[in-house]
Amino acid sequence: MSKPDKQYRKIMEELQLELAGLNRWLKRSGRRLVVLFEGRDAAGKGGTIKAITESMDTRGYRVVALGKPDEHETTQWYFQRYVAHLPSAGELVLFDRSWYNRAVVEPAMGFCTKPQYDEFMRAVPAFEKLLTDDGILLIKYWLAVDQEEQEERFASRAKDPLKRWKLSPVDMASREKYAEIGKLRDRMIEHTHRSDAPWFVVDFNDQKRGRINLIRHLLENVPRHDETIPEVKLAKLKGKPKHERVTDKALWVPDSF
Repeated sequence: MSKPDKQYRKIMEELQLELAGLNRWLKRSGRRLVVLFEGRDAAGKGGTIKAITESMDTRGYRVVALGKPDEHETTQWYFQRYVAHLPSAGELVLFDRSWYNRAVVEPAMGFCTKPQYDEFMRAVPAFEKLLTDDGILLIKYWLAVDQEEQEERFASRAKDPLKRWKLSPVDMASREKYAEIGKLRDRMIEHTHRSDAPWFVVDFNDQKRGRINLIRHLLENVPRHDETIPEVKLAKLKGKPKHERVTDKALWVPDSF
């Protein structure tokens, strides 16, 4: 492992310990935390969410990555399917793309009408104020990446059979709309950046640096989350350690390694 990789791993281990403390604090305090991840395709949203949750109790967080709305959902109030995923007491919810699809992706790709877009932009500040007034901690991130770097990541995904699933038809079509998406993003931020729900932009041209900066910022912007992870002392086993013996009614999977 190279020196930069070792340094990154060391910093991430320290941050993940703090994130485990955040997870524990949410449970103890009953606070609710929502983090939105928006940004360019291939910016690094999924990898950052994995880094945040890697050392957390799986019962204390949820990752929400909604697909295209079905026929039934298209008849609902736009925010309705997102409201269903908001956190209960003690929970962290991370949205891998969110209701802001309607502010950037949908208008850029022609997936919504001009009246639908205008209505969303009118309604979203009031919607988010309802969330924060009810005590939900809401943090919104835009992951920024230059087009040249984005193209390199697309090319890497296209070459790797294990990553090709990440290249959706929308991703491919959006490559020609870099400037348009930037204009829509700026209008979104200018209209929806409020004191109760501000936007934070993170440079993700270097994904590892971006993850560290974002996670540090997240930890700094959640109030009073300091929580130590208690040490655990294991009781001494009585007698000798026993072999696992399972009833013959089950079938063993052959050892093929």
